[in-house]
Amino acid sequence: MLNSTEIKSLIASGEGYNVEFKKSIPSKVKEITEEICAFANASGGVLFIGVDDNNVIQGVSFNNAKHSALQNSINELTPALHCEIYTIQIDAKDVVVIEVPSGANKPYVLSGAIYVRQGPNSQKLTTVEEMRDFFQQADRIYFDEAPCKEIDLVKDIPDKNIDQFKELAGLSSTVSNEQVFNNLKLITNEGFLKNGATLFFAQNPEQFFEKAVIRSVAFDGIDKRYIVDDQTMSGTLYRQFLQAMVWIKSKLNIRYDIEGEGSQPRKEIWEIPETVFKEAIINALAHRDYYDKGARITIEVFNDRVEISNPGGLISGIPKNEFGKRSLSRNPLIFGLFERIRMVEQIGSGISRMRDLMIEADLTEPEFNTEGIFTVTVRRPFDFNKWVDKWVGNLTDNRVNIIKAIHENSKISKRELEEKVDLSATAIDNNLDTLKDLGLIERVGSAKGGYWKINYILP
Repeated sequence: MLNSTEIKSLIASGEGYNVEFKKSIPSKVKEITEEICAFANASGGVLFIGVDDNNVIQGVSFNNAKHSALQNSINELTPALHCEIYTIQIDAKDVVVIEVPSGANKPYVLSGAIYVRQGPNSQKLTTVEEMRDFFQQADRIYFDEAPCKEIDLVKDIPDKNIDQFKELAGLSSTVSNEQVFNNLKLITNEGFLKNGATLFFAQNPEQFFEKAVIRSVAFDGIDKRYIVDDQTMSGTLYRQFLQAMVWIKSKLNIRYDIEGEGSQPRKEIWEIPETVFKEAIINALAHRDYYDKGARITIEVFNDRVEISNPGGLISGIPKNEFGKRSLSRNPLIFGLFERIRMVEQIGSGISRMRDLMIEADLTEPEFNTEGIFTVTVRRPFDFNKWVDKWVGNLTDNRVNIIKAIHENSKISKRELEEKVDLSATAIDNNLDTLKDLGLIERVGSAKGGYWKINYILP
């Protein structure tokens, strides 16, 4: 049974993966049992009745009749589940506390439906694909819920990492580290730190999970022949996120708008909206398949695009036609911790937000590959002048001018090229043949109805 100090700490921390508030007992008590079912199918949790969404204790009346109604509803869960239900007075107001264990006999079913915890919300599984995925995960245990038996909580978890989490999550610095870990259920019943907590708080998580890092590679060109930078981001998942964002920024074109006057900071405008990368990287860190020990998250920057990939395709519980509209996580504990530090917004909205931002910036919509390796590809704005300048020293002026003319009008005729570049028909043909041999241009379609295509390769 939780004491008043522990309860105040949990309420102050707000709702999350393991904590749910209800201002009052709903008319349909089954709504509470649905939350209990979801907690039991995850890592357990605590449900407070008499607390509003703003973490304010309102108090609630909980008589024997209401207690019996709630217990009868819980009895409908199969298999049977025992929960601790009691009333405690906090600041002269009654709060009902329901402590839900992580069920030992998952899945728990209510009225034929399975409910699961996804970040700070409960979700009903409605499709065969979702249920199949749940059973697959339950069979091997969510990676982030499994124990990390090698870690030493004292030696490997620095206080500064926990203090940073408290600050980002808006928790009081007076809350003890032990209380934070207990509140968030980061320790197994056997006393081991969970894998998700190791990734979030350990000084060197890669010591325990070698591939749980981000490899960032920049190429000169549109293929992988010429590597110009290759770095690995390690440390806590939040630190990896920060390092990756700084690295990406260093590879992109950034311009500035002066905002206000005097001491007002300059506003950075990325060539691709910054939030697109935030969404993609957090998605990769929260949803990657950490059971795949042979692959890492990768960020690859090319002259024409950026690709962010993470092990594991689209989770099987999400049909392709529902991609971007719904969300299930391979790592609900990690997702919940990111939610705690306000790094994720509404569940399932990240994909649509990325699309909207790219469209608003007059850029191509992001492309998603959901098979095997989940990959997000965002196309960079193309700077033709910068590209053609790289060929100036390798081509004659006439050939550069032909490429520029084709860039302006892909359907330009040979006769128009003669006039534009001031060359004879024979010279135009010879130069076009040379450009074709170099692979810089090609003709698509017929001589009359076709067009010229430029291949933006580098010298």
